Parts: sequence; structure tokens; C-alpha cells
Amino acid sequence: MQLLDGKWLSETIKQELAAAVEQIRRKGDKIPHLAAVLVGDNPASEVYVNSKIKSCEQVGFKSTLVRRSAEISEAELLDIVYELNNNPDVDGFIVQLPLPKHINEERITLAIDHRKDVDGFHPINFGRMAQGMSAFLPATPFGIVEMLRRYQIETAGKHCVVLGRSTIVGTPMSLLLSRKGYPGDCTVTLTHSRTRNIADEVRRADIVVAAIGKPNFVQADWVKEGAVVIDVGINRIADPTRKSGSRLVGDVDFEAVAPRCSYITPVPGGVGLMTVAALLMNTLKAARKEIYTD
Repeated sequence: MQLLDGKWLSETIKQELAAAVEQIRRKGDKIPHLAAVLVGDNPASEVYVNSKIKSCEQVGFKSTLVRRSAEISEAELLDIVYELNNNPDVDGFIVQLPLPKHINEERITLAIDHRKDVDGFHPINFGRMAQGMSAFLPATPFGIVEMLRRYQIETAGKHCVVLGRSTIVGTPMSLLLSRKGYPGDCTVTLTHSRTRNIADEVRRADIVVAAIGKPNFVQADWVKEGAVVIDVGINRIADPTRKSGSRLVGDVDFEAVAPRCSYITPVPGGVGLMTVAALLMNTLKAARKEIYTD
């Protein structure tokens, strides 16, 4: 069993990005600029956004944090989105989800200029991805395929089972792994909360991508010997042995499953860090106008 070390890999990617930024600086060109909009005081969102801002500093990107209270109106938030759309210095930006219940997340996502949509959530980017065209890929799936690529994990002809059908992870993951080329050419089964005999589906998998949001959901006897397991879940559970009284676990029972795997991601230290690295990679693409030229 080998760990797919998201911490090491994300740091490697950051070093590559920092080198690219240094070249940009030497040429006197514009430094990539990522903005983030944070609404309310959701603790998990605070952690995610702070990690993104810190990562920008590490690689030499410019970063801007727009912070607003949970009482902001939808119209006011849309005004912020339009301002960022029209700010020529901002190459890409994200609106951190979830948003307060009185704000329509779909309306906000649609308002983001797809050319600055470095989270890869806009339907234009999603549709281009589905058709195999160049696009800003959703950050978590992008991070996962980059991990598969960097670790040179064989995917062609493999059977991949994805647990979870969200538009952020599960559905785009199934599309990316079924596309022509590497990493891809998989036969993909997309499972979800209504799938019958889900354990039997997982047992057929050469590659498992668990993104169902249930702690320790995937058990050892679900996973065949030699499978590759990608655990996207981040769940906080009670642990009286910890000073904090809790700890983070994935959607996979790591201790039981790991001995059966050829490769597996840890939680924490796996996919989450690659998500941030992928966001930075998308921002550099936006700054270089690699996807959209106008």
C-alpha cells in the first residue's frame, strides 16, 4: 500500500507555480490575482478561504478577500460579483459555498463570468468539460486527476466506482475519468444514496472515489485487493482522546481499508490540499488566458 500524499504533491505544485510567477515577474508581466468572497462566519469556510489566501502568498499570487456578514442581501452580493467580473486586475475569483439560506447559490454561480470561474462551477465550464473541450475544471476533480497523473496510476480500461453525484465532485469526476485520454478511459459507475447494493458496486471497482459525505462509510470488505481508493470526504467526529474532542475522518474507514489497497489518500493530507493546488493552477491558466483568449 502506498499513500497518495496530497501534502507533498500540493507543495510540489506550489513550487512549480512559484517558479512560473517568478518568470512572470522577471518579464514585467501582470502577476496572477485571485479573489475570494466569504459570506458569514461558517468555521469550515473560514479555514478553506484562509488556506487559499495563504497559498496565494506562498506562490506569489496577488490575493483579495472580500468579507461580508451573513445578513448581506442577494442583490448586494450580486453587485460584488459584477464588480469582480469587471475588475481587469482580478484574473479569477470564487464565492465560497455554502451561502446563507436566503441567497440563491445557483443565481450567484450563474452571475460569475465564466472566464474568471476558477472554481469550475459555471455551466459553460461544466458543459465544455463534458464535451472534452478546454475549460476550468472543478477544483476537487481537477486535483484528483492531477494526483492520478503525477503518481502515474493506470486508468485505461479500469472500472471506476464514484460514490456521490454532486455537481462539485461526483458527477464531474465520473465525466473526467470516462473521457478519452489519460487519466481517463475508465468504465465508470456513478453511485449515490439511492443506489441499491452499493457495497456490491464498490467491490467491482479498480478505482474508488468516495465523495458521499458519510464518515467511514466504505468498509474493508467492500474494497477488492489492489484497488486505488480516493477519499474525498472530510467529516468531523467525536473523539474524547483528542484535546479538541473531535477529529477529521474521510468517507472511507482508512485503518481497515488501507491494507487492501495499492494506493489510498489519507484524510487529512490528501484530496483537500490538492483542491487548493488545483484552484491555483486554474488561476494561473486564467492569468495566461489559456482557456479563454478574450
